[in-house]
Amino acid sequence: MTNSQIKLNYSSNSNFLENSYLQFQINQQTTAVLSVNHTQEALIVPIGSVTPMPNMPAYVLGLMNWRSRIIWVINLPKLFNLEGLEYHHRQFNIIVVKVESHLLGLVVQEIKGTTKIMADDIHSPVGQVAASLVPYLSGCVEQKEETLLVLDANNIVNYSQLVND
Repeated sequence: MTNSQIKLNYSSNSNFLENSYLQFQINQQTTAVLSVNHTQEALIVPIGSVTPMPNMPAYVLGLMNWRSRIIWVINLPKLFNLEGLEYHHRQFNIIVVKVESHLLGLVVQEIKGTTKIMADDIHSPVGQVAASLVPYLSGCVEQKEETLLVLDANNIVNYSQLVND
């Protein structure tokens, strides 16, 4: 049998990933989701793994070695001007996001897992959340008596690149 006679019955199901989101608590009061298309990894690291850098905005926690790459680590609640995180266990919950070739670590209160959200369920965040959050969002979703913020990874990474360059 030659290679030309082999047929694979593989069909790419792009909707599977398009509808999958990582759900997490930004802080005690705010729940958000981020498309798994931009999520590289969710991890828990000791606070000492992040090296503080001088003369950076308050939301920049510092640099971290992630898989032999150095990435910036951002305190997501501070970036969004929300109530801060509580560090009970002296560790960070970090979501590593990738947009094009840019990597960024986002520190959040708690990582909850994955969820499915249909594109039709996402609506405009304008009027639903503080105006300062709108540039970082692609929308909101009402789920179980709670509003989930749908984060826009492109805008978060691009904003941090402007500040860190």
